[in-house]
Amino acid sequence: MARVDDGAPGQRRASAAGDRRWLPSAIDDARPLSADAGCPTNANRMELSPRAAVGEPAGVALNRRLALAGVAAAAATVAHNRLLTPWHQRWGATDEEVDLALTGDDLVPEPATQATRAITIDAAPADVWPWIVQLGADRGGFYSYDWLENLFGLQIHSAEAIEEAWQDLQVGDLVYANRAGTGGWCVVGVHPHEALVLQAADVTTGRPLRRDEQLGYEFLWIFALRPTSAGATRLLVRERSGFRNGLTEVAMSPIGLISFVMSRRMLRGIKQRAEAS
Repeated sequence: MARVDDGAPGQRRASAAGDRRWLPSAIDDARPLSADAGCPTNANRMELSPRAAVGEPAGVALNRRLALAGVAAAAATVAHNRLLTPWHQRWGATDEEVDLALTGDDLVPEPATQATRAITIDAAPADVWPWIVQLGADRGGFYSYDWLENLFGLQIHSAEAIEEAWQDLQVGDLVYANRAGTGGWCVVGVHPHEALVLQAADVTTGRPLRRDEQLGYEFLWIFALRPTSAGATRLLVRERSGFRNGLTEVAMSPIGLISFVMSRRMLRGIKQRAEAS
């Protein structure tokens, strides 16, 4: 059995700020002026050191601080990409599951990013499937942090029971991300007890988003159920994202960590409900 990652490295950020005031440099070899000398002439003008004469422009210190902040941000990004991202993109999944081809993978070819997360549920796939198929803001919710989603006005309320009215889901249907119905996914694959495949959609047209259109990205969400020899279920949740260009990918990168936090809670929420029922 391949190793399963299940640990979270800690993060710490420290900052320091100083209060600096600009003071003129010491005056070297200053010549005394007589009381009636008036303004200094070339002959009796004070001789300043090169540093005092020129000084340090106010923008130099600011630019230095900005440069240091940029270096720190770049270092943090590299550390995140090398240490934290590989962990959260495969939370709970084995090496085999990470490499496994899933139904729907081909809908987003050559993705810029792919995350596969998994959990074992002590229930048969037939008992897990009803919780999966009723996903949706206007249906059974997402079994994650409702309070956090609702801080953004999504009005999510995760169900604690299976509702027959939400069990009929067809290819072409929309699964909404919020109660207002302004965002969501198009159902592109329904395989009872095996897989549900959703793709981020333009809800006004009901069409999946494409990386060469509109926002410049496409996103695939796969829920795959695999029976185990012990009669349990391995639930795999895969995200595949494709971007039009590198700028779009950078702009969307913070979503990856947010998705991990919400997806891990969702996996545990489904497990809790399926095992209890």
